[in-house]
Amino acid sequence: MSVKDTLTAKLTAKFAPAFLDVIDESNKHFGHAGWREGGETHFRVRIATRHFDGLSRVAQHRLVMETLDAELKDRVHALAIDVLPVDGPFA
Repeated sequence: MSVKDTLTAKLTAKFAPAFLDVIDESNKHFGHAGWREGGETHFRVRIATRHFDGLSRVAQHRLVMETLDAELKDRVHALAIDVLPVDGPFA
């Protein structure tokens, strides 16, 4: 399973998001720290879920980071998180 697929599966299982987009942005970081041949090192997560209702931005990000802890310790060098409103728009 690719890193992207693993991130998607874990976030879906944990948060049952109304919207989820996991984007591999590794190509934008060629030659930077943590970049590896083949990519799958730098990701952006765009997520909308009711699980984040009433939580601060910091708390929302902590939940995502805790959910992806194993990947962040091993294969993922950088993760950007965009929390979106559940009622969209998601474009």
